[in-house]
Amino acid sequence: MKNILKGAGAATAVLLLAACGSGSPSSGDAAGGASGSAGLTQVTVGVIPIVDTAPIWLGDEEGFFADEGLDLDIQTASGGAAIIPGVQSGSYDFAFSNLVSLMVANDKGLDMKVVANGNSTTGTDHDFGAVVVPGDSGIKTPKDLAGKKVSVNNLSNIGDTTIKTVVEEDGGDPDSINFVEVGFPDAPAALDNGVVDAAWILDPFLTQSVEGGARVISNNFSDFDPELDISAYFTSQAVVDKNPDLAQKFQRAMDKSLEYAEENPDKVRDIVGTYTKIDAETRKGLILPAFRVDMNREAAQKLGDAAVKYGTLSKAPDLDALLP
Repeated sequence: MKNILKGAGAATAVLLLAACGSGSPSSGDAAGGASGSAGLTQVTVGVIPIVDTAPIWLGDEEGFFADEGLDLDIQTASGGAAIIPGVQSGSYDFAFSNLVSLMVANDKGLDMKVVANGNSTTGTDHDFGAVVVPGDSGIKTPKDLAGKKVSVNNLSNIGDTTIKTVVEEDGGDPDSINFVEVGFPDAPAALDNGVVDAAWILDPFLTQSVEGGARVISNNFSDFDPELDISAYFTSQAVVDKNPDLAQKFQRAMDKSLEYAEENPDKVRDIVGTYTKIDAETRKGLILPAFRVDMNREAAQKLGDAAVKYGTLSKAPDLDALLP
């Protein structure tokens, strides 16, 4: 398989917006060998029904996977806790997860392999995720988050890892932050009601929160590294070993899907409406992630090193194994 990293989410999130219920893993062939429609090879893919996964839905609709001889069976799941075991057991051929979750999986002895990028930070101060505070808060810069209660959707993952780094780089004490687990849909209310001092929120809730008076303290993904890739599509080493041609076909189709999504933001917003309950007006104002083919290894290494520093990983991740 070609080197899919020419250099090196996000989030587990917006679950209340899912139009379709959480799917259960299929019991199909672990190497995508089942016969699909019109002689295509059926491939089961586990995804979270959030904006971040728009490219695969769009690519399926545009026929990029059929062009590679693949018939996608996209199955929705509630988060990485269900998706990674599904790949390991062979219930999913491929799946979507953020990079820290994949690093944690391999840190625990699993053999996950990235095959394509998922989504990336915009690298600007107009990103799809940010730490926000009430408009009248005394918190002015990231270092002021030290000693405060900050919500993230999952503890010991990409949210608190990037936030701790940004706070430390701004001169604050990252170890003094009291992180609490609050789902993205509930985070704006937790902030408004004073349950937390600051909240890490992704769009569409980020835009809604800011429009309601919240103030951005840090675009933690882009502040961490403007080249940071957030999530990826992955499989197991067993699938790559058993059927490397399948992995290459999926990669080529996914790359086309990412390029098409990046070039057609309006179609991204339209396709999101087919698998979530985000209304058309809200979709118009969504801050979309960047969708790109090439992944940035230096940013991924920085992310892995930070996860080790703050105790999420027991040792430095082997990026050569995770990102072939």
